[in-house]
This record gives sequence, C-alpha cells and structure tokens, in this order.
Amino acid sequence: MSDRLTVKTNTTLLPFLTNQLQGWSRSTIKQRLKSGCVTVNSEQVTRHNHDLQAGDQVVVEAAARGLSGLRPRLDILYKDRDLIAINKPAGLLSVGSPQSTAPHALGILRDQLSRRNKVVRLWPVHRIDRDTSGVLLFATSRETREAVMKGWKSAEKIYLAIVEGCPKPAAGTIDQPLRLDPVIYQMHVGPHPDAKRAVTHFTTERSVGPRSLLRVELETGRQHQIRAHLAWLGHPVVGDQRYGTEGTRMGLHALGLSITKPGTNKPLVFETPAPADFLALFR
Repeated sequence: MSDRLTVKTNTTLLPFLTNQLQGWSRSTIKQRLKSGCVTVNSEQVTRHNHDLQAGDQVVVEAAARGLSGLRPRLDILYKDRDLIAINKPAGLLSVGSPQSTAPHALGILRDQLSRRNKVVRLWPVHRIDRDTSGVLLFATSRETREAVMKGWKSAEKIYLAIVEGCPKPAAGTIDQPLRLDPVIYQMHVGPHPDAKRAVTHFTTERSVGPRSLLRVELETGRQHQIRAHLAWLGHPVVGDQRYGTEGTRMGLHALGLSITKPGTNKPLVFETPAPADFLALFR
C-alpha cells in the first residue's frame, strides 16, 4: 500500500508531506525519506528540501523498499584495484547494522559494482555519520583496509560545517577529550577516566547573519567529534538534532580526504564539493 499525492502549488518536499500526511509524525516522515520510500515523478528522493512543482506526482511507500530496489548509483570519485572513494549523500548510512534494515552505502556500492558472475567485496576504511555528506572510502580487501588504517593518523581529513553563531576567535583548536555515553548514544566532552583524546582545528570561512561556515580539520577521528566539539564551543552544527536543533539536514560535509596509498609513496587526494542542499543552509 502507498500514498499517491499530487502537488498543487510550488513548495518543498518535507513541508508538503507534513501537510498531506495528516497524523504522521515528523520523525516518521523523515525516516521514510531516509529509507528510500519516497519518489517524485518516479525518481527516488531522499532530500527533505527537494523542490516540488505544481503537478508533480509524489508517492510514499507504506513500507521501506530500500534504495537497492530502485537500483541507485552512487557517485564514484576514485577507483582502482585496491580503493574506491564515493560521494555519500546526506541521509544514507555508511554501513549497515543488525538493528537496521535501512539502505547503506556499502551495500549499494557493492550491488553497483558487482556482476552476475563476480560479486565485489568491500571493507569500509572509515565511516561518516548518516546525515553527513561527502567523501567515504572503501577498500577491496581486508589487507588494504588494515594497511590504510595503519597510516590513518597521518591522513588529512577536511570538513565543512555550517554552525549557529559566529565563533570568536574566528579560528582555533578544540583539544577536549570525548567519552561516549552508550545509553543516550552521545559524546560527553571533557576530562574523564574513560575519555579519549580528541583534537579539532577550525577556521571561519565566512559568516552570514546568524550562521557561519567553518573549515574543520580533524587531528583525531572520534565518533561525533566535530559535532560534539562545536556544540561544546557554543556553536552547534546547524540541523544537528543530537547536539543542537533539528533541521532539514545537518550542516556537515566531508570535503576532502588525503592519504598515502599503502605500499607506495603515492599521495591520493579525494575531494567533492558541498552539495546544493548543504549550501542552502547558509542562505
């Protein structure tokens, strides 16, 4: 069973669904979007702020079909026999978990690259949060993944973050340890016997009104590091429901990743510009 809706006036997707699907909670609607259950004119859409025109046909599936049912294709930034870098869209998990049936980048990329007589095996080199867009790296063997991870401390990891307010000073370093609270699945910032060292460098690129665009470099790579550190600083990432305020999407984008390829001295640089829905948060 599915809901078939016709757009009457120009609008954007999330407000349209909220208005049309009376009795649905906002979180349920957002989950349907993230799970690949919404199509506009037969094309799957996961962005909350997707523009709608009068006459567009929107279909909301009653149960998650998963992205693989529509044979999606991810944007491949780099590919050789050992490594594959993709541009992960916001709203898509990096990898799956036993607790979730939602589609994930690892599964989609595996299906995209596999052929009937050859199934591609992939190992995630790292992960980025579901609501973060940008560079995500996979290895084609466990050995390559482990070799990359041995040099991970020297990898350069650059992000763009849109935050609330204007940091003063405009640039700096946050050197505060982090500890994961497994009950609420949130990082606590500050000294604690169980906390681990975490260092984040940031520079304000520009500020417009109540928001600022930061360039962020990770010296360490803890879970939720940027989000927790910037919230601790008093400038939470826009749209970060866990550490700030809910929004149409989270203002965090993995802009670039630089590594040295294992077994060589060859530097590899993977970059992808921020998408339109990210930049729209800054207008």
